[in-house]
Amino acid sequence: MGPAIIVADTSVLINFLRIDRMDLIGAHPSPFIVTDHVADEITGSYAQQQTRFQAALAAGHVMQHRIDDPAEVEMFARLSAKGRLGAGERSAIAVALNRGFALAMDDSRAIRRAVQEAGVAGNPLTIHRTRDVMVQMIGAGLLDIAAADAIKDDWRRNHRFAIRVGSFAESCG
Repeated sequence: MGPAIIVADTSVLINFLRIDRMDLIGAHPSPFIVTDHVADEITGSYAQQQTRFQAALAAGHVMQHRIDDPAEVEMFARLSAKGRLGAGERSAIAVALNRGFALAMDDSRAIRRAVQEAGVAGNPLTIHRTRDVMVQMIGAGLLDIAAADAIKDDWRRNHRFAIRVGSFAESCG
């Protein structure tokens, strides 16, 4: 059995799209998939990253999947009725839980909802935040700590995304 598949929410993908490093997602030890809802959020709300996302799909860095399984459709609808989660978050949670995949997500409120839903469904759920994905990339030899720290600093300075760690050396040591 290969590495666990990771269903990515918009938040994690946008971090890599902003810095034009979807190649790192493509090289990650686990394959990443996105739902149509997540793809719509990227192309609809983040038009400047649309070209990069389409290139990542064409290069095979991520794979796009439809939500068409009845269990996923039902869970998506149930999540819609309970709270203010976006369509991308709802679809990523539904696919991850239904298919037993991991979930890549940064929004704490959405993560709490996913964990709650996993408990209701009795399914284990592994969640990877952007920080975790970066640590995994360092561990896989895709980035060294200095390069990861440079990306972290770029996100903080230029993209309004902060990982609360001084250096990835703290997470990888």
